Order: sequence, then C-alpha cells, then structure tokens
Amino acid sequence: MSTATYTVVGMTCSHCVSAVTEEVGGLPGVTEVAVDLPSGGLTVTSDAPVDEGAVRAAVEEAGYEVAGS
Repeated sequence: MSTATYTVVGMTCSHCVSAVTEEVGGLPGVTEVAVDLPSGGLTVTSDAPVDEGAVRAAVEEAGYEVAGS
C-alpha cells in the first residue's frame, strides 16, 4: 500500500469534494481517496505509488488545482 497527500486549492463545497474524489478515485491502482474540505487536504491510498502528475491532472480535470510546484 502507498499513501500520498496533497493540498487542493479552490474547493468550497461538498460538490467540489465529490468531483475531486471521483476524478482521483478513477486513477488506476487507487483504492481510497479522502478529501478534507476545510484544509483542502487530499489523501490518496493505492496499491502502488501513483504518479503525482496523474493526480494533478485528475484534480485539474475536476476543476481545481494542487498547491505547490
């Protein structure tokens, strides 16, 4: 199992959380997605490490952005 954490910028409601959860949860190997609306925290659990670029792309597809470079 692998776990990675990110901070998502721009989420303001439960719909935002659902959109991010759905997009990131659809990535190959992802077994669990936890999103904390107040902090913007995103925790991704997977069978093997998931490419950070893929996570960023999924968050962007949902309409948000991962903080940092």
